[in-house]
Amino acid sequence: MAILDSEFMQKLEQLELVSRKIFTGRMKGERRSRKRGVSIEFADYRDYTPGDDLRFVDWNVYGRLDRLFLKLFMEEEDLFLYLLVDRSASMDFGSPTKLDYAKKVAAALGYIALVNSERVAVGAFNDGLRDYFRPARGRKQMWKLFQFLEAVHADGSTVLADSCRHFALRHRTKGVVVLLSDFLDPAGYENAFRFFVGQKYDLFAIHVLSEEEVHPPFAGDLRLVDAENGSRAEITVSGPLLKTYQRRLGFFCDSLKSFCTQRGIAYLYATTGIPFDQLILSYLRQGGLVK
Repeated sequence: MAILDSEFMQKLEQLELVSRKIFTGRMKGERRSRKRGVSIEFADYRDYTPGDDLRFVDWNVYGRLDRLFLKLFMEEEDLFLYLLVDRSASMDFGSPTKLDYAKKVAAALGYIALVNSERVAVGAFNDGLRDYFRPARGRKQMWKLFQFLEAVHADGSTVLADSCRHFALRHRTKGVVVLLSDFLDPAGYENAFRFFVGQKYDLFAIHVLSEEEVHPPFAGDLRLVDAENGSRAEITVSGPLLKTYQRRLGFFCDSLKSFCTQRGIAYLYATTGIPFDQLILSYLRQGGLVK
């Protein structure tokens, strides 16, 4: 079964990515920028200054006003979409798993970008950047993107900082970065974000948790095994313990959201219980990633 069905892809055809920042592409693309440049759509005038290209002088205005004005146009730019998907062992939890959910989100965003002639690159990481989809452009690349994502599987531990550093070093061209993860890294998430914030990327953090993590369906005596490091703990699940767990989980999510907001990072909390089409067509619109 394809990672996205044809009916949903038809709905995605109506969407496009939104960047809160303006990036200069290396080639002329199909995205209009608010920058004034040289293209085909008129935007404004400015006074002529010595050295300006006389081809862009409006001679009709000169004939009426006896003053030289230069025509300005909307500049068209490429938009780069970088998708970073956490494939560590902790993502292999829930029904559907967090990884399956994250891969569908990545596939949908990648598809939107490709059909709008944007450039798309994908990295899947655990303790490093393990799987990589080279920057591609155009509708014909979508099946290669889908095949890449379908082959990504969960294993290993999470090292967010190293993975993000390697990805940022690999991609010097600024663009929109979407980081999909549960952010369950013992070393924290702070340093990972700083690599992108410091380089002025437009960063979106999509925090994926399973319904089973948010509302644990467990009770009684349990032995818990950490999926990433194998450590074990024996606990007795009771009402007070569940309340303590949910309070700490809420604090973790609130802290992550606050960290992102203070640094201009768009944050979206999503559980696997949210219908996938609703996340893309509604939540991501509200979050300003697509329109």
